[in-house]
Amino acid sequence: MPSILITGGAGFIGVNAAQHFASLGWEVAILDNLSRRGTEDNLRWLLDQHPAIAFHRVDIRQAEALAEVVAAVRPSMLLHLAAQVAVTTSYTNPREDFEINALGTFNVMEAVRLHSPESFVLYASTNKVYGGMESVPVEMTPHGYRFRDLPAGVPESQPLDFHSPYGCSKGVADQYTIDYARIYDLHTCAFRQSCIYGTRQFGIEDQGWVAWFSIAALLERPITLYGDGWQTRDVLDVRDLARAYEAAWHSRDRISGQAFNIGGGPVNTLCLRDLLRFLEEELAITLTPLSGQSRPGDQPVFICDVTKAAEQLGWAPEISVDAGVRHLIRWVRDNRDLFGWLRQ
Repeated sequence: MPSILITGGAGFIGVNAAQHFASLGWEVAILDNLSRRGTEDNLRWLLDQHPAIAFHRVDIRQAEALAEVVAAVRPSMLLHLAAQVAVTTSYTNPREDFEINALGTFNVMEAVRLHSPESFVLYASTNKVYGGMESVPVEMTPHGYRFRDLPAGVPESQPLDFHSPYGCSKGVADQYTIDYARIYDLHTCAFRQSCIYGTRQFGIEDQGWVAWFSIAALLERPITLYGDGWQTRDVLDVRDLARAYEAAWHSRDRISGQAFNIGGGPVNTLCLRDLLRFLEEELAITLTPLSGQSRPGDQPVFICDVTKAAEQLGWAPEISVDAGVRHLIRWVRDNRDLFGWLRQ
């Protein structure tokens, strides 16, 4: 069976991806610096499930240490998830954001180029590379904002326009990933991921809003709506994302050097107010959110077009928003002990 090395492997997406590939019988190794809240709990859970998974405590900013792991593992596939993930954090600490997202990804690509050039590299990019898209007309519907002229969502042909330090650092990494396929003949691919949610996600206000609203509602924590609350996103269950990673592996020779939008698409959209209503119905509670001003870089809508992924990867989302959020609610309810920090 093939092998996979996952950077950021103790994070929310990382442990779900590791679980997916380990369940397929792959040899799995993960790399993480365990700096984010919840990663140590995630790591314990993952190693309890799959004791054969190898763990390397390394920061991707440490180029030599990273290269040593890549050289030792020489994975069939390297899934690069390690990142600074919050737009708001990038405003307050742009240097750290750059060093993790841009320089860290450069370190990953160089480690592969020099020590494991046969590896297929899949980079978790972001829809933020498309920027604010202010010139694209938007309209209001009863369930939030929509693009007036893009019924299928934003295609990969949309011009790149990096907004915010986060958008810049992730955009740089996105382009490095693609260019290393052109210049060095590596097998690489970038997934421009939309809003991902699911179990093992310790969402906060700044990142992971579907999980945060669900956690806060169950644990009776205050919820703040920034802006008018009609902001709309396409959302994707992390289990569907793991399937997309697997599909990319099977299509690796055909898709090298390309970028793909990966999200829920137009059939899996959600606005903030509709999620609150859904949680009220599911939990039989009343939520009274606080109001806050719109935050920098918060677009009224982003919905990605996943047609290219369907055509070239044979992949499409399978888990509906309702089913996915219910699955997340059950996990939060069954794991309340993991959220003690919210009561401190």
